[in-house]
Amino acid sequence: MAKAKTVYVCSNCGADSPKWLGKCPNCGEWNTYVEEVVTRETSSSKRVAVPGGAIGDRVRPVLLRDVTTEREERIDLHDAELNRVLGGGLVRGSLVLIGGEPGIGKSTLVLQTVLKLEQLKVLYVSGEESLHQLKMRADRLSPQNQHCLILCETNLEKIFAEADHVRPDLLVIDSIQTIFTEVVESSPGSVSQVRECSAAILKYAKESGTAVMLIGHINKEGSIAGPKVLEHIVDTVLQFEGDQHYMYRILRSIKNRFGSTAELGIYEMRQEGLREVSNPSELLLTQNHEGLSGVTIAAAIEGIRPFLIETQALVSSAVYGTPQRSATGFDIRRMNMLLAVLEKRAGFKLVQKDVFLNIAGGLRVNDPAIDLAVISAVLSSNLDISIEPGVCMAGEVGLSGEIRPVNRIEQRILEAEKLGFSRILIPHNNLKGFDTSKCRIQIVQVRKVEEAFRQLFG
Repeated sequence: MAKAKTVYVCSNCGADSPKWLGKCPNCGEWNTYVEEVVTRETSSSKRVAVPGGAIGDRVRPVLLRDVTTEREERIDLHDAELNRVLGGGLVRGSLVLIGGEPGIGKSTLVLQTVLKLEQLKVLYVSGEESLHQLKMRADRLSPQNQHCLILCETNLEKIFAEADHVRPDLLVIDSIQTIFTEVVESSPGSVSQVRECSAAILKYAKESGTAVMLIGHINKEGSIAGPKVLEHIVDTVLQFEGDQHYMYRILRSIKNRFGSTAELGIYEMRQEGLREVSNPSELLLTQNHEGLSGVTIAAAIEGIRPFLIETQALVSSAVYGTPQRSATGFDIRRMNMLLAVLEKRAGFKLVQKDVFLNIAGGLRVNDPAIDLAVISAVLSSNLDISIEPGVCMAGEVGLSGEIRPVNRIEQRILEAEKLGFSRILIPHNNLKGFDTSKCRIQIVQVRKVEEAFRQLFG
């Protein structure tokens, strides 16, 4: 019988140590060592058996000029939002990891997607739910199309045996933290198990050309549970996020070897599953803020997608000695910088005022072009003067109070015009090469925050 021993493994880089260390000497991260029980037989001589591939075969190098540059074949998932985030579809032989909080809808998104793929052979492996639970969810999502093979198994060797027999076009594993291999003696979900299983699944995907989708959990810090090596191994990392108290879900691309990481997919959670939101601007605008102060409309862009969002601010007198600063969906440090610009360059004293900022709809926006909307909402709430309806804005605010140009200004203007806005404030000299003669919306160019305030408040 193999003698068991205890080692401490860094969950960030995978380095091991015979004793616990506060700081990992390899990656420099703190408090990342976790205890694992391994055996002396778990050496590099034992490997997970991957079907269809001979481990001992020699792989010969080839000249770079002999490598063909054909366009990779993609699988249409019949989901416009998911296809956009993946870069145009799912690449064959790729490994995609989808992470998110518990109950956010990861399994629902993947299951309703694979149920649409009638022309493909799909093997759905579930390590968390039984066959009856999956059947109940499938009946709720898509009762007509249920041409999908279901396997409830957590042993990786048995999963590979079934995959070698079925030979699917798409393999889904829900979730990677529940899968274990007999090569490693530690418990499922540990650093060594996740590392070994993901490496074996990657080898299977590349050798067989099968696209694999992994569902992963996240820890309390918001990152993918398990070693950081997991995110390096996979080809694409998608983050499924959103507040459970809101109906909207955001699908972001954190890493993508076959497309852009700036794309964004928006879904609406319903009883019958997730619905694609093709025009998020109409849903993110409440249209009932007429006569209310502290509300502005910003023309933002995520990836190549323009949409209008509602920015809300509330300024009140500080009850305690230290004023509060709070932001939801916006960077709090950038909001503090904008408040300093508002006080220094525009002359509005907010030292003894509480400032609360909210991006409506539960979204988190990183576009700097909403700076002008943020300071306009703060000033509107401070003066208790509402901004006339039909006005939106886009512009980055600099430290000297200037309105800096933003990218894709044409798409922002056309999106505002499509939704019926009558006026848009943009940075000066941001319309080079754009023909404004056909635009029905009034375009106002401003240089500094003072000019923007005069246009908004008179």
